[in-house]
Amino acid sequence: MDPLAVYKALANPARLQFLEWLKNPAEHFDESAYREQGLGFHIGVCVGDIQARSGLSQSVVSSYLQSMKDAGLLESERIGKWTYYRRNEGTIRAFAAHIADEL
Repeated sequence: MDPLAVYKALANPARLQFLEWLKNPAEHFDESAYREQGLGFHIGVCVGDIQARSGLSQSVVSSYLQSMKDAGLLESERIGKWTYYRRNEGTIRAFAAHIADEL
């Protein structure tokens, strides 16, 4: 875990909001379309759903999600032509411990 990369990723309000949405996706997104495909939020939330909720362009959302993934905050899974993102709780816990120990 690179603390500086995590700080940079969290410095943007939209990226921080994405992380908050992904903490409890059922509160922010409709899981019924996922269930119809035999999926669930355990695999993550589709980029298109995050984009629709945020109101940002698809390219901006994809860029933000990739930067969060590069920082270790997110994991992704590709199913067919769709990419799903979920939180990487291990990195989030390590970052929280870093803050508690170092700051």
